[in-house]
Amino acid sequence: MDIDHLTAAEAAAHADRARQALTAGAAHIQPATIRQWAARGHLTATGLAEDGRTRTYRLADVARAEVATRARALRLIGMRKV
Repeated sequence: MDIDHLTAAEAAAHADRARQALTAGAAHIQPATIRQWAARGHLTATGLAEDGRTRTYRLADVARAEVATRARALRLIGMRKV
């Protein structure tokens, strides 16, 4: 796995670990969430994976998108903003 460029599934796993730490396991991030962030303009694809069709995202961009969407996610599960 190229740590700088992640597929939606790999990006979700990284972002999920961060969100899990903040929410004590109450909030999860799925690959579909990564794709939604991209569709909504929070995240930009940076290339294609080796299969030639799976989009990849930079880890730093995934982290920024996670931070940008965190407050809403925490509100939805009833937690205060961190």
